[in-house]
Amino acid sequence: MTPADDQGAAIASGPAATLPPFKALPQKAPDVSIEKTADGTYYVRSNHAPGAGPRSIAHLLAERAAAHPDRPYIRQRAPGHGPWGGVTYGEAKRAADGIGQWLLDRGLTGADSVMVLSANSVNHGLIMLGCYTVGVPIAPISPAYSLISTDHAKLKHAFATVRPKVVFAEHSAQFERAFATLRALDPALTFVTVDGGAGTTPLAELTATAPTAAVEVVRANIDHSTVAKYLFTSGSTGMPKGVPQTHGMFAGVIAGGEGLRTEPADPGIIPQSLEWMPWSHISAGTIGFNAVLWGGGTLHLDEGKPIPGQFETTIKNLYEISPMGFGSAPVAFGMLVEAMERDLALRASFFKNLRSCGYGGATLSSDVSDRLQALAIAETGFRIPLTTMYGATETLGITVVHWITELVGLIGLPLPGITLKLVPNGSKLEVRVKGPTVTTGYHNDPEKTAAAFDEEGYYKLGDACRFLDPEHPELGIVFDGRVTEDFKLDSGTWVSVGTLRPDLVAACTPYAFDMVIAGQDKPFAAALIWPSPAALPTLGDNPLAKLTEVLKARIGEFNRTAGGSSRRVARFIVLTEPPSIDGGEITDKGYVNQRATLDRRVDLVKALYANPPGDGVVVV
Repeated sequence: MTPADDQGAAIASGPAATLPPFKALPQKAPDVSIEKTADGTYYVRSNHAPGAGPRSIAHLLAERAAAHPDRPYIRQRAPGHGPWGGVTYGEAKRAADGIGQWLLDRGLTGADSVMVLSANSVNHGLIMLGCYTVGVPIAPISPAYSLISTDHAKLKHAFATVRPKVVFAEHSAQFERAFATLRALDPALTFVTVDGGAGTTPLAELTATAPTAAVEVVRANIDHSTVAKYLFTSGSTGMPKGVPQTHGMFAGVIAGGEGLRTEPADPGIIPQSLEWMPWSHISAGTIGFNAVLWGGGTLHLDEGKPIPGQFETTIKNLYEISPMGFGSAPVAFGMLVEAMERDLALRASFFKNLRSCGYGGATLSSDVSDRLQALAIAETGFRIPLTTMYGATETLGITVVHWITELVGLIGLPLPGITLKLVPNGSKLEVRVKGPTVTTGYHNDPEKTAAAFDEEGYYKLGDACRFLDPEHPELGIVFDGRVTEDFKLDSGTWVSVGTLRPDLVAACTPYAFDMVIAGQDKPFAAALIWPSPAALPTLGDNPLAKLTEVLKARIGEFNRTAGGSSRRVARFIVLTEPPSIDGGEITDKGYVNQRATLDRRVDLVKALYANPPGDGVVVV
């Protein structure tokens, strides 16, 4: 997520002063208070007060629908990249009220839940808003648990955790196998689909239900303590954990962002957004979804993904949708930059209304950042501010880069209302947090809940960080890897996986999709590398052999300037089997699980350190 410590000077220097200025970013400058205790613990707080936030998302929907009922709200293309369709704010509220009444008619309360198996869609959004309206938690899970998994282990686990009474999926035939698995667990389940296939209730029955006064009575009782959804962690250690997220957590993120504004939103501008990231994660399903509603904007659902064969859909959408702000995972920015360098029409449409970009989940490489800025300058004459928000399923957003900076790799400073507690842990500072955006614990799991919080009630993220400059903390905080991912070589030298891995991926761009770093108690660090599917076709008749040569050269060059043994990779293997979702190696957002991959591919790790090296091992 961040450049390595020994590259700090290079990071801080930034680009040449002759570059054009950035577009204006109407956000307050950094202003923090820091308290340091005798044991070296830091408490970091923003001096900016939180701004206004909603009472709940249910109330916010009602307010926005009353203010502009005919404004387009959620839009989606017809199949086959057909025309845009969707719902207005008024239509969304009417549908949500009907769905809410249908849930009340079947006796559902805040003690129950509705599970969603399918991906982002207008209908998924309506189900979500209907649940919010009457205080019934929604539980969106990764579609991969139903469609890609061969044993449905995570689907069964998620079901056992929240025990839903209603299950929604877009298409009955597509999810037939998952439905059968869940029916075997609870024959009394009610299944809702859009098509109303065999054994399911059509969604139209829910939306057509006439709302009674009971809906308004329940909505009036929703407050910050009401659970809005159960969101599952990515399952980086064991099975995913169910995290209750309240309307107060949602409001805390919004209020924190409002506390950083330097000017009110222009009521004459309707923000347009384009979103592909799954609603089973916080970035799009919670923070992004709520931000669109708060801003009264229009959300366009992008059915593309940043993988070969699907990113073309995103490009087609960007010819028509020119967002004010564009947020995505770093992998998407890499593919977008490549596309815009070849396509001036795409570049013009993308930058037409753009004011800032936001990345998250991992750091944006300096190479991609520099190329993005070069495109911005060529099209607009200005550079584009790059922001990022850091957090977790359990905490939502807790830090943000809310100022213009030359740097990538920062995680920012605490949102107004949030306190970071940075605790010495070996040579690192472990991140802990307290504030309105933090969950109360894990659903139906008191043991894991007790272990997740310290004696002062701070949630322990398991991440490490450092100040970019301890003498000037207002410059921001840098991600410093996972506490549990780092390891020591047999020399006693610590290897910071959270810094080495993204730097090495960047050095191997565009030939490496991702990699994991091995070497605990070994004499040197080594890597297991997934090749980029987009790069292989460019390498001729024997692409794997050519790829091996290219990666060996790139890693060799990286090693020559890397510094000590903690930054050098001596051997690697190119992986031909893609990362496994069932094996916990990757999430549906494309984030790789270091520990699960090393455990699952232990034979390859042994080959890396065999003497002589095992089959497929490349010595750099």
